[in-house]
Amino acid sequence: MDLRIAGRTALVTGASAGIGSGVAECLAREGVRLALAGRNRSALEEVARCVVAHGSPAPVIITADVASKAGTAAIAKQALDAFGGHVDFLINNAGGSRPLKGDETEEFWQEAHDLNFQSARRLINLLVPSMKAARAGRIINITGAIFGRAVNGAGPSKAALLTYSRALSFELAPFDITVNCVAPGRINSVQILEKLHPTEESRAEYIRQNIPAGRFGDPADMGNLGTALRTLLGFGINNLALVKPAVDIFDPRVIRASMGAVFQVKFA
Repeated sequence: MDLRIAGRTALVTGASAGIGSGVAECLAREGVRLALAGRNRSALEEVARCVVAHGSPAPVIITADVASKAGTAAIAKQALDAFGGHVDFLINNAGGSRPLKGDETEEFWQEAHDLNFQSARRLINLLVPSMKAARAGRIINITGAIFGRAVNGAGPSKAALLTYSRALSFELAPFDITVNCVAPGRINSVQILEKLHPTEESRAEYIRQNIPAGRFGDPADMGNLGTALRTLLGFGINNLALVKPAVDIFDPRVIRASMGAVFQVKFA
């Protein structure tokens, strides 16, 4: 698949594993020059080797804590320095589930908010000025489960990211900058397999109750994104949320556009 984006630049956060590494490899196959951000340098280096194997230039590796103000500033600076002052695509993938255990503190909620909302907002604020100057940019925010059957510390922050993205898409559209969201369901990743569903029994029960397709998704499903990635990186699509329903009740993905229309799309 040729998306005609070879030579463009992209910053992917949370790129050391799971969805982030899948997105990075997909962009590498399209010839995009990458900056990979995360906290685990050795894991990022492994993703970088896979990227180079696809024929893409060696990516810039940035180790920093995206949940901190200093971390996002460092990530933005290193990416901008590496790419001549402009990043074409920003993929805000960093985030994490925060299940409640009954003893949550104010610090718990603040950390969940910093990771799942503030990290994306701060990076957008730091990279958008150069996008405006170039009158071009594509921002994709990986959101996640907003509505669930149990309260999760990440949920309110992901909801905030979605509403923020929608409003921002209107403000940035005159500069040919689009803002779109992707909300995946259960994807085989360290977070899902070791934290949310650490046993085969837990996975099987969740799938039985919620996923007619009978399996969790793979990082490659998110990385390739099929026709959805072509859409989200396209020049005419803005203010769109590609949603895998939060509790996986329906098998089809759902696209909700700004005019309120709802389309059901099945991906191969």
